[in-house]
Amino acid sequence: MNEHDIDPDEPSQTSESGGEAAPETQESFQSRVDLSGVEVLVKDLREGIGSVIVGQKKMVDLLIAALLADGHVLIEGVPGVAKTLTAKLLAHLIDSRFSRIQFTPDLMPADVIGTSVFNQKTTGFEFKPGPVFSNIVLIDEINRSPAKTQAALFEVMEERQITVDGQTFAFESPFLVLATQNPIEHEGTYRLPEAQLDRFLFKISVPYPSLGEEVQILEGSYSRKSRIDFSALEKKVTASDIVRQQAVVRDVHVERKLMQYIAEIIQKTRSSSQVSFGASPRAAVFVMRASQAWAAMNGRDFITPEDVKWVMGPVLRHRISLTPEKEMEGTAPDKVIRSIVESVEVPR
Repeated sequence: MNEHDIDPDEPSQTSESGGEAAPETQESFQSRVDLSGVEVLVKDLREGIGSVIVGQKKMVDLLIAALLADGHVLIEGVPGVAKTLTAKLLAHLIDSRFSRIQFTPDLMPADVIGTSVFNQKTTGFEFKPGPVFSNIVLIDEINRSPAKTQAALFEVMEERQITVDGQTFAFESPFLVLATQNPIEHEGTYRLPEAQLDRFLFKISVPYPSLGEEVQILEGSYSRKSRIDFSALEKKVTASDIVRQQAVVRDVHVERKLMQYIAEIIQKTRSSSQVSFGASPRAAVFVMRASQAWAAMNGRDFITPEDVKWVMGPVLRHRISLTPEKEMEGTAPDKVIRSIVESVEVPR
């Protein structure tokens, strides 16, 4: 890895505002897109989550980037590293509809999307929406439900709508699915279908806290003396704020040579001898959208190769499948992704 590459699982260098510093090679410029709204939204969400969560800046920044890029997130980590708590905090800081679904082996598709119920007064069937009809949906332990329940999310996550009994019901914007899963416990779990994994913008791997951060966690728990009071958190961000800033992020400039750069990396995942099957064209689109969000979060209305590298690991780590030999060696997908990125010439 050269000096310009960024390890997806290493703590990022941050600016005074708490975000990753913009590349030092960029000169001052006059922004062509008004990013003031993005700056305020990012500041409010970082401060709100940071008032409770110690560390995990990478996870927080990726969650905000996904929100701005209008993409869903899969959060993976061992129990107790604040996966669910962080997702709940993000939802509570936004003045919008929120629902939480605990996935279990006996959960049925109708328990998620809703079902038609007979109304005796009208002598007809009426659709009763399920918990997925919200702006932010937290799915806990998503890999604990079988394939038929997972399949119920395909149309929801990709098209932001659901079709029941021939009727189509559109979802309100914004719509964000935050799903958690435990990577070390496999009894009573089901492997997520590849088609569903490909619908997640990011897969965030949540590490253990450092020694200093763990001490801060203990101090915070001791001083509170009770559970976290979510009602005390001020809702500074609205659903309409998010929709407006998502539109701003889509206007962030992407040069054609950077589109070529992204496409070459994605193509390399399909030809690499270390990979059984590579990333889809949807992955290339998601890399671009995530890069736009990260550039906007850093006050730039154009993306750079560093933005692309920063999002590449979280976008690709759940989309590539390593060869059996690499899996037996215990090679991490992120290591393979870094080697592929390094093999592609950076545009100048």
